[in-house]
Amino acid sequence: MRKDRTPSKVGAAALPYIQVAPETRRRMLAVRGQDTAPELRVRRVLHGMGYRFRLHRKDLPGTPDVVLPRHRKIVLVHGCFWHGHEDCKRATRPVNNAVTWSAKIEGNRRRDKRNIDALSALGWGVLVVWECEVRDTPRLEARLRAFLEG
Repeated sequence: MRKDRTPSKVGAAALPYIQVAPETRRRMLAVRGQDTAPELRVRRVLHGMGYRFRLHRKDLPGTPDVVLPRHRKIVLVHGCFWHGHEDCKRATRPVNNAVTWSAKIEGNRRRDKRNIDALSALGWGVLVVWECEVRDTPRLEARLRAFLEG
């Protein structure tokens, strides 16, 4: 998507958003791409643990959410619905326009895998934190600590 939030020519051909109801489209456009509540919670925990990081580095594949350059580690915060978290109640696929939604979510999953593979090939360690995992702060902190210290 371009900065003005309209689909690019490639995206328009790949995903038929014309079939999406105007109300749904308006809600989709309102979803933030960065500085989401789960991302802010992860950042708050990392900062509280004493780690310093960079946000949304454009020079890395996929513009990762949180980059810890000193440790060569990256934390990606994925929304369960948008990134297709398997076996998660937040990731149920809509019944209306099921083909469109499946194509959208599967496209996101393919892009995520491509970006993670590219980051790993560049020597970065990558941790994916799901939206449903950020509510349990002690568990999140333990997971981040294990990733960063391991």
